[in-house]
Amino acid sequence: MNISEAVAERIVGLCIERNITVNKLSTMSGVTQSTVNDIVNHRAKNIGIITIKKLCDGLDMTITEFFDTDTFRNLVQEMY
Repeated sequence: MNISEAVAERIVGLCIERNITVNKLSTMSGVTQSTVNDIVNHRAKNIGIITIKKLCDGLDMTITEFFDTDTFRNLVQEMY
């Protein structure tokens, strides 16, 4: 799993936990619906930290809380 896949998985998981749609998250965070859809559908490969911060704000969580999962702790370094 790469970082963009992990971010997408985390966003979808948080939406399920909070019983909201990704479209609702878009509204709550001020991130365009197309951007959120691109992230969760693995079309966005370079997700900016500002976008992640806005999504975290919409989810009422910190960036630290967002990334504090085994999935992110166990990611291997990507080589391009």
